[in-house]
Amino acid sequence: MAHTKRLVIVGGGFGGVKAAIELAGEKGLDITLISDKEHFLYYPNLYETATGGARRASIAHLDDVFKGYPRIKRITGEMVGLDTQRRHVVLHDGKQVDYDMVVVALGVVARYFGLQGLDTFSYNIKTYDGLLEFKQHLHGMVMENHEMDKNYIVVGAGPTGVELSAAMASYLERIKKNHGIASRRKIRISLVEAAPRVLPRMSEKASKKVHQQLTKLGVNVMTNKKVESADDDSIIISGKDIPSRTIVWTSGVSNHPFFKEHGDIFELAPNGRVVVNEHLEAKPGIFVIGDNAATKFTGLAQTALHDAVFVAKLIRAQLHGRPLPTYKPVMPPVVVPAGKHWAIFEWHGLRLTGRLAAMIRRAADVIGYHDVFPVGLTFGALMAAYDEQEECPTCAIKV
Repeated sequence: MAHTKRLVIVGGGFGGVKAAIELAGEKGLDITLISDKEHFLYYPNLYETATGGARRASIAHLDDVFKGYPRIKRITGEMVGLDTQRRHVVLHDGKQVDYDMVVVALGVVARYFGLQGLDTFSYNIKTYDGLLEFKQHLHGMVMENHEMDKNYIVVGAGPTGVELSAAMASYLERIKKNHGIASRRKIRISLVEAAPRVLPRMSEKASKKVHQQLTKLGVNVMTNKKVESADDDSIIISGKDIPSRTIVWTSGVSNHPFFKEHGDIFELAPNGRVVVNEHLEAKPGIFVIGDNAATKFTGLAQTALHDAVFVAKLIRAQLHGRPLPTYKPVMPPVVVPAGKHWAIFEWHGLRLTGRLAAMIRRAADVIGYHDVFPVGLTFGALMAAYDEQEECPTCAIKV
């Protein structure tokens, strides 16, 4: 009888969840997924949940994600060590999980570049707790002071910054109306970017189109501006002190610190990602995928899914004695929403804007949900994309 291989997957994001699901039907594998969080975050729609959308459009409990996959064992815990000699993952509580193969998909963490006060006085909507804190702040500030903030600042004009600032324009007007704020002062939302243009990883034409759309929505786009510091009621941008108690940080991320802390196992590329071979291995039997790997299109959810499918294919080949495939990066299309019914789509020189691109984005969500969710959860998330959800008692009555 063939020996059952022990596969440990560390990380409950796109890469880790997809790898587990892809391999769940392999009878020769004992699969354990370790995540320090109970929830899966569907990152493309977090900005919607942060601006009044239903939680289930972007947040799902991992137990619900793995319904129908009884062979996937799940452990909630944080990996703090990897013993490559004894072949076990070490958790924060001292527990050891033995492996024959391990897939590491830890994701990234916010990087503040040493800027004073940003780690304390800004919000990060890319985490579950951070998203809820941001929403509570928006409503709590109005309930406490019965007025809107003087300035709402979003730092970083990548996809998340663009999506969030565009959505905030209508959301803040809704909060103002629901709470009966009579002030005629215009709500001021600023998107701050150190680079010369928004969406600097997309084409210049795309950046120009999005800049125009944001301006149309009332967002003050500040390019070539550098954030210097922040405190509890202001932010300094290129020497100018701007009053604000609402600062959202979307500007920078860095690889999970676990890899730097274990430099004896992982070699890091200049961008801080892990150097991997043509099989996405950092060491034999230790796979690194998604945002953690130094591959060509790292940092995108589509790349994490692509990596997970590849590693699953390779592991199946190993189990069945077939030739091992070689990893080939694939350039994914980019779709960035900027307001309701408007988005920009770009792929291999093809560029679309407006409603058609927004429809493509919704179609991409169908695929994205289906990649990681069972059918029922996928349907629920898609329907929730059109729902509103508020914890604020005043706004909840209006929903």
